[in-house]
Amino acid sequence: MGALGSKLRTLQSGLVAFYCPGCKKTHAIRIVDGPPCWSFNNNGDRPTFSPSIKVWGTLPITDDEHARIMAGEKVEPRPFVCHSFVREGQIQFLDDCTHALKGQTVELPDFQEDEF
Repeated sequence: MGALGSKLRTLQSGLVAFYCPGCKKTHAIRIVDGPPCWSFNNNGDRPTFSPSIKVWGTLPITDDEHARIMAGEKVEPRPFVCHSFVREGQIQFLDDCTHALKGQTVELPDFQEDEF
């Protein structure tokens, strides 16, 4: 993994990673050798990617949900969506996000090695 400015890290296979403050996790996208492939302005301090970035799945179960499952109860998975645009070093979270930054635009944080 290599540094690409303050906001990004390069990965194998044409991927770059950034830390998402909405998910509190790292997201990785492909900028070469797609598909899928995002366009990138080649600025690791003020990155812009196109098109939007959408990550989805289910949230991990809580301790309470685990206990309920172990007791034989059925627990429905909780959906998770993070959908954003990254433009000029800002991350714009769209309204279909399921986290607390839904609908907000914030600065993309500097990448910390312990976040990956």
